[in-house]
Amino acid sequence: MLRAITGFHVDDEGDWVAELSCLHGQHVRHRPPFQERPWVVTAAGREERVGSELDCPLCDRAGLPAGLVVVRTAGPFTADTLPAGLRQRHRVAAGTWGCVRVLDGTVGFDMQTEPPIERALVAGDRQPLPPGVAHRLVLDGPVTVAVDFLVARAG
Repeated sequence: MLRAITGFHVDDEGDWVAELSCLHGQHVRHRPPFQERPWVVTAAGREERVGSELDCPLCDRAGLPAGLVVVRTAGPFTADTLPAGLRQRHRVAAGTWGCVRVLDGTVGFDMQTEPPIERALVAGDRQPLPPGVAHRLVLDGPVTVAVDFLVARAG
């Protein structure tokens, strides 16, 4: 899944990491002949890349970035109180991750990652929701779910 570069930082080993709009980081090394990224070795080269896109395989796997904090929880909802919008394809806002928590019962889930994620979530399961990725819940019986919304820790 393509994500915009929002900035860069150096890791503990001195390698450059692109900070992505999805809140993941991705190493961007220049190590010819296998990794050709001469732009990463200069400040001007890195600055030119801010706003361009990199593929983020962690988003395709719905891997929750480290260091996020819950800022709000929606629910819990039952099959009777689950908003209609959550049963239709919808997206979490940019800069925010969601996490569906199944408290009771079973709910169907699908998300338009590459490849798509389709699974049954049962009581105790958590399903991260990357920003901007269409997904929906499919109910078939009694269920209780909540959705946490997470952002990067300030500071």
